[in-house]
Amino acid sequence: MLRFCLSALALAVLPLAAQAAEPRAIANTVAEAIEGNYFDENRAVEIADTVRRRAQSGALDGIENPLSLASALTAIIEPFDGHFRVTWASPAEAGDSEEEASENPAGRSLYGFGDQIRRAGYGFATVSILPGNIGYIEMTNFADIDFDDPADPAKRAADAALALIAASDAVIIDLRTNGGGSPAMVGYLVSAFTPAGAPIYNEFQYRGGSASEAPGVYYAAPRLETPLYIVTSARTGSAAEALPYTLQAADRAVVVGEATAGGANPGGTIDVGEGFTVFVSNGSPVNPITGGNWEGSGVVPDVEVPAEDALRHAQILALDALASRVDAAYRNDIAWSRAALEADESAENSADLAALAGSYGPYRIEAADDGLLLHQGRRPVKRLGRVSGDLFFERANPLIRYRFVREDGAVLALETHFASGDLRRQERE
Repeated sequence: MLRFCLSALALAVLPLAAQAAEPRAIANTVAEAIEGNYFDENRAVEIADTVRRRAQSGALDGIENPLSLASALTAIIEPFDGHFRVTWASPAEAGDSEEEASENPAGRSLYGFGDQIRRAGYGFATVSILPGNIGYIEMTNFADIDFDDPADPAKRAADAALALIAASDAVIIDLRTNGGGSPAMVGYLVSAFTPAGAPIYNEFQYRGGSASEAPGVYYAAPRLETPLYIVTSARTGSAAEALPYTLQAADRAVVVGEATAGGANPGGTIDVGEGFTVFVSNGSPVNPITGGNWEGSGVVPDVEVPAEDALRHAQILALDALASRVDAAYRNDIAWSRAALEADESAENSADLAALAGSYGPYRIEAADDGLLLHQGRRPVKRLGRVSGDLFFERANPLIRYRFVREDGAVLALETHFASGDLRRQERE
């Protein structure tokens, strides 16, 4: 099974060093691992020679801390390929009890990457419906999928996430904190928005052959017309770049945010002894549409905005796309959701807010330093944002608005407007 950032690939495993870690010896085993496994044999020799030359020059001499040595080796090889990295974890001492190991976690892996994935919901950090009926999936990693197992937990998690947003009118996939994972998840998610069997999947080139990123099982009910947006940042890496790259190349998604990290080549970790491992890329993807990949350059967004504002921009783009697509009954949902995204927060603490404070039936309006607050008995306090003038919206739910009714300048009542068309009024006390 292909992987971008998972270990357990079919890579050559080097024997453990018999002696204590010595910088030049560790550097040599790292060079051997690269020479024997890196997908480009010619560059593998070049990179390995560079490691050996730097070690022989004394660049690593005197580094006694193994974590510092791992960082120094990474600094040598990472410029050649963004996936290269050397790590160190303290090998368990013979005779260590489970209790002793757990009490001294520094530098020692207490559980593996697979456990991390499982405990993080197989990468599906948030699945929800945003205002305006936009399906939202935030993914922090891409779990591997065993397509031969009908009960595979990662596939079931993906199916559950896609089922939750199945009735949405648009979809946003947020990859801003996603550093990568398995191409299997990439292929499966691509198939959820494209025709089965479409010739759009990356082909991975290896020393001994090639393999497609197409999933072993295609998503059963792909959404071919749903507006799709992918949010990225400079942290978006590896397999998390493959998803926007593939869908962008197929003209199926709009990428919003920052250029991604630029690490295209998958691989796995190799044990080089004394607790050291090195991640080596053993393949490189080729996209059938572009003829290339995103190594070095990253995925260039269609709409370039700072990562912290990318989700808001994607929401606005989605709402604009839906304005002419949804039934007339839902037009308020679209317009009100969009207005809330563009509301000027600086207008919320203007001096005129004090005139709106008071009691209106079950509601008590408070003019706070950061805007209006709506109290209703023991219920959670609601923060209101200003649309314009005396018209406000709930920050947590822009499909509910509040209008302060005036007569001759005096505030007489508070109306509650719902995007569904309902209207309520409370007189000021």
